[in-house]
Amino acid sequence: MLLILLGLLLALLFVGLGFAVHLFWIAAVVFFLAWVAGFAFRRGAGRWYWW
Repeated sequence: MLLILLGLLLALLFVGLGFAVHLFWIAAVVFFLAWVAGFAFRRGAGRWYWW
C-alpha cells in the first residue's frame, strides 16, 4: 500500500512540475515577444539599451 501511495505521489509531483514548466515556457515567449517589440518600436536611432 505504501508503494502505491508513493508512486501516486511521484506521479502527482511530475504532473505539477510539467504544468509549472509549461507556464515558464509561456512566460518566456511573452517576454521574448516584448523584447523584440522593443527593438521594432524604439525611439530614435540611438542605443537599444537604457543604461
